[in-house]
Amino acid sequence: MAVVNQYKFVGKDNDTTGGALAVFAAGNPGVNETIIIKSILVTSAGTPTVTVTNNSITAIKSAQLTANTTNELLTQPLIVEGGSAFTIQSSTSDSFDFAVSYLNIKKEKID
Repeated sequence: MAVVNQYKFVGKDNDTTGGALAVFAAGNPGVNETIIIKSILVTSAGTPTVTVTNNSITAIKSAQLTANTTNELLTQPLIVEGGSAFTIQSSTSDSFDFAVSYLNIKKEKID
């Protein structure tokens, strides 16, 4: 079994639903993955609060944003275990952007 470390960046812009947004393209990390999030940057046209949920546990609750200002939500890295749901949600339907920088540690089976 090989372990592959990949540094990645994902961002979403102009989502106006106000619903919980899945951060990773495939929805949740695979069971063979561990993700270490280094940075979560958020920007909004309005003044919503932001909630970050990791595996149904609220990791960041009601972080208040200032309109048209980028805020860093993390002060320490955040671990997302494989198979866990990780979402970012705005309290309003204002234009809301986020950018996540992370390390994906993936275990691959080599035959």
